[in-house]
Amino acid sequence: MTTTFDTEPRQLFIGGQWREAADGARMDVIDPSTGQVITTVAEAAAGDVDAAVRAAREAFDSGPWPRTSGRERGRVLHRVAELIRANADEIAALESLDVGKPISLCGAVDVTNAANDYEYYACLAQSQDGATRETPLNAFAYTRREPLGVVAAITPFNFPLVLAGSKLAPALAAGNTVVHKPAEDTPLSALYMARLLTEAGVPEGVVNVVTGTGPVAGEALLRNPGIDKVAFTGSTAVGRHVASVAGEALRTVMMELGGNAAHIVFEDADLEKAVGAIIKAFVFNTGQFCMAGPRLLVARPVHDTLVGILAEAVAQVTVGDPRDPGTVVGPMAGEKHLKKAEDYVELARKEGAGVVVGGERLDLGGGYYYRPTVITGLSNDSRVVQEEIFGPVLTVQPFDSEDEAVALANSTPYGLASGIQTTDLARAHRVAERLQAGIVWINDWAMLDPAVPFGGVKDSGFGREYGPEALAAYSKVKSVVVSLD
Repeated sequence: MTTTFDTEPRQLFIGGQWREAADGARMDVIDPSTGQVITTVAEAAAGDVDAAVRAAREAFDSGPWPRTSGRERGRVLHRVAELIRANADEIAALESLDVGKPISLCGAVDVTNAANDYEYYACLAQSQDGATRETPLNAFAYTRREPLGVVAAITPFNFPLVLAGSKLAPALAAGNTVVHKPAEDTPLSALYMARLLTEAGVPEGVVNVVTGTGPVAGEALLRNPGIDKVAFTGSTAVGRHVASVAGEALRTVMMELGGNAAHIVFEDADLEKAVGAIIKAFVFNTGQFCMAGPRLLVARPVHDTLVGILAEAVAQVTVGDPRDPGTVVGPMAGEKHLKKAEDYVELARKEGAGVVVGGERLDLGGGYYYRPTVITGLSNDSRVVQEEIFGPVLTVQPFDSEDEAVALANSTPYGLASGIQTTDLARAHRVAERLQAGIVWINDWAMLDPAVPFGGVKDSGFGREYGPEALAAYSKVKSVVVSLD
């Protein structure tokens, strides 16, 4: 299957206008399935970022969007959702081409969730109510919910469409303006969405898109004094830097960072059912998923049986061309990501681990393919267990008690997601309470919906995406006290 999407060079979107970078610089966008150039995009410098922030600031300070009623903002966001659905095939093809994920998943997961994001926050847009407060003062006191201002949305390469929607939809619903800096590897859906947002009726300057590198465009956006909030998704290492800079400027910040989730299988679990969730947890999007489940913890009585079932099932997972509807696992996003997964597996081999299945790159048309891999026999202090691999690699460890399972699950610096496989309802709730994670799935994985908040603890960040919690985080509370004397 080939995309019909126009792959002409892309420009920056600033103040409602398409424009080249001031210095004319451009950068290549690579198809991960072939290693070939798809197109080029403008490479923003600091001056271009400043122009985008100025446009967003003018739109916030003087434009209609923050002063538009929540109901009308909701109507616009509903139109965004409708346009995403109307263009679903084209968007799915574009996301598959740019990211390398299977086109079937792009349609069923990415496009569907992006539309749902805008629809959900369209419904919540008019819920930004204040409240009257009882007070012994001789006064009438009430609160107002107001937008924060200009939001810097910085998104990663792995889910460009969905993670942009998880930030832009609540930010716009609350009345903010946005400068979006997508990942340099996967910028195409951000530029496409700029067109749809404009078509839906989002005014000029409310959404601006600057494509470029993290060290230049990202840093300039982060440090621009015109920014009121930073919403960042990315690695923990970069997140520390982002939080430090934002903290110096006393800016509101939301951080959704790395993860290394544990997936716990108790002896009473339905193993045949659990295997499907386990595979989904570590191969979905080729393991390039902050909420992936790359650490499998298995009760010792069922450990060997489960590993045998898992090895057979993983060997049958289809790896190949992401444009083929039958493909389950596509390429990784680039050579550096492929090499990282490869290096961790080689480290596991050096430590004496057993590679049950996989453990090798695949030569498929010049793309960045790695076979889904299951590893046993590593100690818990191995770097392969403790660090975020961000690839289709699963480590398996046995445990002997519920307490040990919880201790192992909580033993890494991360705390974004976790999972439990059990038929014991009391155990499910009991263990979920003890796990240090922002979201816990029971008897499945990656059940996500805009109504359900997610986010991290520990080194996985802070703040929450999704739910009314996210909408509240893109607004501020003002109190008004009227004397009755």
